[in-house]
Amino acid sequence: MVATSPLSLAINGRERLLVQDLVAFTRPAESERLGTVAVVGLGYVGLPTALAIEHAAERVVGLDVDPARLAVIAARDADLDDEARRTLDLVLDAGRLDLTTDPATLESADVVVVCVPTPVLADRSPDLRALRAACGTVVAHARRGQTIILTSTTYVGTTRELLAAPLHERGLVAGTDVFVAFSPERIDPGNHDHRQRETPRVVGGITTECASAAANVVSALTDSVFLVSSPEAAELTKLYENIFRAVSLALANEFADACGAFGIDPIEVTLAAGTKPYGFLGAFPGPGVGGHCIPCDPHYLLAQLRHAGVAAPLVDATMHAIDDRPARVADRAGEVLAADGIALRGARIAVDGVSYKAGVRDVRESPALPLIATLLDRGADVSYHDPLMPVIRLEDGRELCSVADPDSRDWDLAIVQVVHPGVDHDWVRRCPRVLDATYRFDAAGTARQVV
Repeated sequence: MVATSPLSLAINGRERLLVQDLVAFTRPAESERLGTVAVVGLGYVGLPTALAIEHAAERVVGLDVDPARLAVIAARDADLDDEARRTLDLVLDAGRLDLTTDPATLESADVVVVCVPTPVLADRSPDLRALRAACGTVVAHARRGQTIILTSTTYVGTTRELLAAPLHERGLVAGTDVFVAFSPERIDPGNHDHRQRETPRVVGGITTECASAAANVVSALTDSVFLVSSPEAAELTKLYENIFRAVSLALANEFADACGAFGIDPIEVTLAAGTKPYGFLGAFPGPGVGGHCIPCDPHYLLAQLRHAGVAAPLVDATMHAIDDRPARVADRAGEVLAADGIALRGARIAVDGVSYKAGVRDVRESPALPLIATLLDRGADVSYHDPLMPVIRLEDGRELCSVADPDSRDWDLAIVQVVHPGVDHDWVRRCPRVLDATYRFDAAGTARQVV
């Protein structure tokens, strides 16, 4: 029997010492409750944050500019894991979560946590509209004694520029009148191995008093809080985390192409390399990189560096590689069809799964969207099957609906884009050709190909 080793973060002795060099914050055993906590933005970060902090607060207020989002939450239909869904039911039944679009409610808060999205525009420049609006609202309704924590991934200097400085103009001095800090979110949707309580957090305050006040709040969410010297250090920490992941994923995809040239399974090679207990931090290849972080966050640093005239060729090349990956999958689809004498134009192609991640009802930056758009532009007849996403809209406005019964159609090719747990994928195995863009789909008995 051969045992396989999962990818793991191997930390050697020196790295442990480096972690110990950081200042760890310990929440007092008899710490008082946090009073009223207002969470600004109730998306994939804000809602779980509101639910996780409820136990330590006298009252939780969830503020969002989108009434439709609040309606989804009130209807208990938000995309949450089972544990968070149970908590949502409990707090709504008990009336312990107030949902509102009224920014004036911030004035009664003792703690304000900002969790708004920080996407990028079509040209990959940072989209700061939600961030600037949220920070402006928080500043306008701030009062003395509040602790204000920004968690949204953003450019270096945001906390000081959009919170501390305008608060000072209002006569509220950080560290004396209000306590302002940055603590980057570390939410991993759909991954039950990375729960908030077990995931360490970093806090950087405008002053040491700000850091301490913010760490006291964040420690209600997690058992491990580390303090850094400034909000800028914390902001750059989050960018480094996500850029590291982006580079790892881009390398994994490139290496998978190299493995294909030799007819070797890249998953086997990656798992084998992962048995090394030091120095290897691997990632699995796939059809592209989606979600709210990896395809977007590095551009916040790149934009700043370009403005400063500083080159970052590795990061820049990484982001180009990530953007180009769906087109590579489309190219490969054409090659698989051509091998059997079928033209891509007019070919009936089914995409299995369009979410950016398994088990998540979210298509933000999903590589499935540019993949489908590219195949359509090249003349293919493309449909998709994804019970989690009944309707999708492409960037150019084209709208597609999930095929309810993919077995009812004859396909020339099925492309496995993401494999949702609990969803029947047997129809894929009955297709004459399968392009496995995940590299991990079991398509025994079919003409399985990988990117």
